[in-house]
Amino acid sequence: MQANMTAHPPPKKNNRKIPQKPTLSPVITTTHTRRLPHLHAIGHPTFLTWRLHGSLPQNLAFSTITTGQSFTAIDRQLDTATKGPLHLRNPELATMLINALHHRHETDYNLHSWVIMANHVHILITPHIPVPALMRSVKRFTARQANKILGHTGHSFWQDESYDRLVRNEKEFNSSAWYIEMNPVRAGLAATPEAFPWSSAKERMSQPHTVGSRETMLT
Repeated sequence: MQANMTAHPPPKKNNRKIPQKPTLSPVITTTHTRRLPHLHAIGHPTFLTWRLHGSLPQNLAFSTITTGQSFTAIDRQLDTATKGPLHLRNPELATMLINALHHRHETDYNLHSWVIMANHVHILITPHIPVPALMRSVKRFTARQANKILGHTGHSFWQDESYDRLVRNEKEFNSSAWYIEMNPVRAGLAATPEAFPWSSAKERMSQPHTVGSRETMLT
């Protein structure tokens, strides 16, 4: 669903660039979850967030988001959670999820920025296939692998719902990428984005020509 997400302003030396868009306007597809619209466009940068099953109280959900402030408030609650599932702080699970995201890079989407938090995931992508199909595939595969690692059977791993937002211009692209990589800093888990091991900021520092680098953002 659409919302104007409140984000930290990008630093002065942020050299990210929004991928070059086609000359024709993107075809926007509307789907509905819990009677609320989600706008998707193939070839158009998109901010996505999804979370572990049961990671929020029943009265809170992404489907209740109506403004950028409400998204930030829910995200903050996820960041500060000490109860509920926190499986993604398990290094084996985090690594599995990162590998799964990279596996689809340049086939199902271009992966620009990402972070794996203890109970949720943020990514910034340019999709090459419809986002609902993409999310079903990613969730299904990673849930199956995660339950194998945890030794669980018949457990719901991901919450069905997710949050998505079309990125409208270069300023929003930079702000979205900054919001994602600053998440561990805001949560008090790292002093700088690069110090957190499960994010594109860390990977870009160690491998400057890999996913999330300036070069891949321009393609």
